[in-house]
Amino acid sequence: MASSARVKADFLESLWRFFASVKLTIVLLISLAIVSSIGTFIPQNAGPQEYFRHFGPFWYQMFSILDIFDMYHAWWFQLLILTLALNIIVCSIERLSKTWKIIFNPNPKLDPQRILKSKNRQEFKLESDSRLLRENVERFFKRRFKRLRINSLEQGFELAAEKGRWTRLGVYVVHFSVVLLLAGGLIGSIFGFEGFVNIPEGQSADQIRLTNSNLFRKLPFAIRCDDFSISFYDNGAPKEYRSKLTLLSDGKEILQKDIIVNDPLRYKGINIFQASYGKTKVPFSDQEPAPEDLPAKIDLEIASTDSSMVYQHQLALGQAMELPEGGGHFTLEQFQPRASFGGQDIGPAFVAIIKQPDGKQTRILLPVNFPSFDRMRKGKLVFSIGPRTRKALGDFKKTEERYFTGLQVTRDPGVPLVYTGFILMIAGCFITFFLSHQQVAIEVRFGTDANRVLMAGKANKNKMGFRRKIALLADALKASAANR
Repeated sequence: MASSARVKADFLESLWRFFASVKLTIVLLISLAIVSSIGTFIPQNAGPQEYFRHFGPFWYQMFSILDIFDMYHAWWFQLLILTLALNIIVCSIERLSKTWKIIFNPNPKLDPQRILKSKNRQEFKLESDSRLLRENVERFFKRRFKRLRINSLEQGFELAAEKGRWTRLGVYVVHFSVVLLLAGGLIGSIFGFEGFVNIPEGQSADQIRLTNSNLFRKLPFAIRCDDFSISFYDNGAPKEYRSKLTLLSDGKEILQKDIIVNDPLRYKGINIFQASYGKTKVPFSDQEPAPEDLPAKIDLEIASTDSSMVYQHQLALGQAMELPEGGGHFTLEQFQPRASFGGQDIGPAFVAIIKQPDGKQTRILLPVNFPSFDRMRKGKLVFSIGPRTRKALGDFKKTEERYFTGLQVTRDPGVPLVYTGFILMIAGCFITFFLSHQQVAIEVRFGTDANRVLMAGKANKNKMGFRRKIALLADALKASAANR
């Protein structure tokens, strides 16, 4: 047990040392720089045909396996980001322990003699009463520094002052901001998405096509385009196009807004931008047949791919029949006034069930306006609605030209972290480069004619600038003593 615990402790210590290594930071930064430069030379998220044409079949296959064509979402790129974030956190914790003792020491030691040994010093004389001089010096430093320590000497006094201990945290604020930026980018890469959808006026959609991909993503709500309007300049160029959108959840309206370019609709972290527009042909909305408009008997055509025979039958809605050529049984189950397939409106359609001789059941869709639709199923028997039923229901393929709104739909849950990281980085850089931990000491020796003053100081950064500040402090102290 003791040996096992020791091995575990050694492993954790080795792992900690690995992530606390500055060399690891350098390797990770160089690696990210290299792969990012690759991402600029190889276009990301382009079409497969373009990649195949440029790189040939071998390199296309290799780059596809390594996710080079979408490297910023690749698992290995995300692993690099995560490793760098852990490296920064561990390095910061490793070095913060020492800084923490300096900043949050409840009883900080201010040794005037140690500070006076600094090379950054000024020597001068002040003509003033010794008692008044001490009060004046103490008041002078209290206005400029947070902590003071004053000691009496045999023939004078010494004083030490400091401020800005907390500024040593500036570099850790920068480190934390980088971690937030990396975390925000990682979260956005994993959980975010970007896609597009075109919605004609009066219609709705609940899924989008992901950018540079043939994949679709379903949204947690539907988007309905209630109206689209566009205005033009005198030269015919589009001036403004506006979409009146309504978000629907379970058929209920949850939000409505008019959007224009650069004024998106935002809901639950999803942004809907006005991106484009155009015209398309859509079926007349008043051409949808109702179930009561159906004839008593529905004409059905059955084409056999084996014998090339075409069989014609009539049956009522809900009625079953035996299929020719031993194909099993067919039941015309229901009628849908507006059916959809693959997210697209295909108009009125019948739903049927085929029960094969082995007992297996298949549900099929028979659109009224697309007689060849069932051929995609590649069955031995191909079904379609007969011409007399199509004529009885009317020509529902009539269309009218309407505008459609082109929407860009995005979600990036890492944005708040990225914004916070930018703000903290600005604050951390300001603290790191413009503020410092400063210590100043002064020793005053009383004399009969004049008092000899020695002033020195030290800072943890910008030492050249602090030398100038010591000179200014000496001048200010001289002026303050002269006015008393």
